[in-house]
Amino acid sequence: MQGSLMYTPSSHTLPPPTPRALIADDQADVLTALRLLLRNAGYQTEAVTSPAEVLDAIQHGQFDLVLMDLNYARDTTSGQEGLDLISNIRRLDSSLPIVVLTAWGSVELAVEVMHRGVRDFVQKPWDNSRLLKSLNTQIELGRKKRLQRSLDAQSRTVNEKLQQELEESKEIQSALLPKTLPSIAGFDIAIAWNPALGVGGDYFDVMKFSERHTALCVADVAGKGVPAALLMSNVQAVLKSLASDAAAPGELCGRVNSVMCDNTVLHRFITCFYALLDAENKMLSYTNAGHCPPMLIREGDCQRLKEGGPVLGIFPEEPYCQADVALQSGDCLVLFTDGVTEARNADGKEFGEDRLQELLIEGCGLKAADLRDRIMGAVNEFSDGEVYDDATLMIVRVE
Repeated sequence: MQGSLMYTPSSHTLPPPTPRALIADDQADVLTALRLLLRNAGYQTEAVTSPAEVLDAIQHGQFDLVLMDLNYARDTTSGQEGLDLISNIRRLDSSLPIVVLTAWGSVELAVEVMHRGVRDFVQKPWDNSRLLKSLNTQIELGRKKRLQRSLDAQSRTVNEKLQQELEESKEIQSALLPKTLPSIAGFDIAIAWNPALGVGGDYFDVMKFSERHTALCVADVAGKGVPAALLMSNVQAVLKSLASDAAAPGELCGRVNSVMCDNTVLHRFITCFYALLDAENKMLSYTNAGHCPPMLIREGDCQRLKEGGPVLGIFPEEPYCQADVALQSGDCLVLFTDGVTEARNADGKEFGEDRLQELLIEGCGLKAADLRDRIMGAVNEFSDGEVYDDATLMIVRVE
């Protein structure tokens, strides 16, 4: 026996909810006539005879519209009771549609009630078809407005939650980076780290293994924001678990690359510069995995540290070679990510490596922190404070 499928109408086919109107007038015959008219038009109604009852009903019930007179017990012509009531309704519910129905009307009064937020002004005696048309229109507009407010409130809640999660992510990522830099005899180091979206894909580290050996590292994950930060934390965990004073830079990057090729999604990769500094002999052994070649400034000249291999996370079998550089007193080694050199001004022009190199040559005699501040200040001024990409800068001066 074949079973039958139950038909469930979609939300697009469901009829709109029955409109619910609150009618306020101090004349019993008017209330009766309006309730009959609206009931025949498919409305649910509730009738009250005073401003106090109107406010009480709104506080204890849900309505799509208020249809109200302006004059009650206080007087019969000024409409002040109704004006005060409109203001009080607006304080309770700023989006509830109000239609005024009164026997005493003037241009000035109509302008005033509209100014206070009334949607339509109808004089008695009313035309049934015109009144119903006005009520239907105002209810539809009111429902759309309330729906939009609800969506806006939900959006604000989601945005606030995302902002909170972003702040928490920033705290977590900051905790993964060095809080203080180790002291290395004969070397002066300063670092700037500026993620574009609060969290980002730039990574740096200064790992002191002994008085003699210290690792220097700057890496850049393709992309920005939380996805890049997640991959960066993976890179950081793998690299720190493998790094030691006995691990040669080329061998280390090869091992990190092998792990990241298994853990990295398609189209994601990491550039990395990793170096092992021998402070005693002032010797730097390094490998460059597709990263911006650091600049070594010496006596007005600039040497780029390019030896290494491809980016991490894509080519699992690629080897990484390494090179050695003998450092001298007065040398300035600068590691950076492309967020520094690719910062753009209002015309879309990039800060550029030539500008960075010029600043380094001019300020090579400065302390590392002063040179860092001068460069990041120049980048910020050039881009007018706009941050388009994560930017990291590491200054290493040989004293």
